Amino acid sequence: MLRSPVVRDEPRMPSTTVEQYPHLLSLAVHEFRTPASVIGGYLRMVLRGDEPLSERQRKMLDEAEKSCARLVAMIAEMSEIGKLDDGRTTLVTQPLDVGRLIAEVAEHVHEAKDRDVRLVVNDDGSAAPISGDAARLRSAFDAIFRAILREKAGPATVVTSRRREQIGGRPHCLVVVAEKSSVQEAYDTPREPFDDHRGGLGLALPLARRVFERHGGAVWSPVAPPGLDENAAATARRRWAIVTLPLTE
Repeated sequence: MLRSPVVRDEPRMPSTTVEQYPHLLSLAVHEFRTPASVIGGYLRMVLRGDEPLSERQRKMLDEAEKSCARLVAMIAEMSEIGKLDDGRTTLVTQPLDVGRLIAEVAEHVHEAKDRDVRLVVNDDGSAAPISGDAARLRSAFDAIFRAILREKAGPATVVTSRRREQIGGRPHCLVVVAEKSSVQEAYDTPREPFDDHRGGLGLALPLARRVFERHGGAVWSPVAPPGLDENAAATARRRWAIVTLPLTE
């Protein structure tokens, strides 16, 4: 008589929980940082050493050094994301004005200059006081500005525009980053959480979103119109961005 095979439950591997992700990210940062630093060090030593290099060799090594530096920068971004997620990062808060902060950042953003895409600050000069970490907010706004500029084929003029709005019973500053002709449309369009899964910017956008959220704010994208395919919907969501930050008065 044939007997039915005995079926035993396979032991289940423990799954990674949400609480474990910061630890996993910290471990990954540690493991990536060491080899990347070694590679970068050796590349710099060869490039700046006394051994003669051909033009082709120097060009290839220069590109390798740039790529290695980019990896090191992304590892640093991973580290910062992990620290923000598990609360290890302490924000250095000080009185700031959103208008001045935006103007300082926009002055140094030239992401799409080669395509004749310009970033212009459209500001009425009114006060927009907040309390925040100036360095981290500058980096966060820089990432948002560059993300929107990268989507424009050019020629185009992208502007930053801001206004006050009550959110949850508290005054907030809303900063729109959009093409000049679409600013009012951006204010009026329904919003959804910002699409920060984009290539070409490393982890700058997920990091920027966390920085704004730690300041009590948020980043938003426009809701894509219904009926679009996946690619068209993604393009629609990336036309502009809205940053909200709570005001201190």
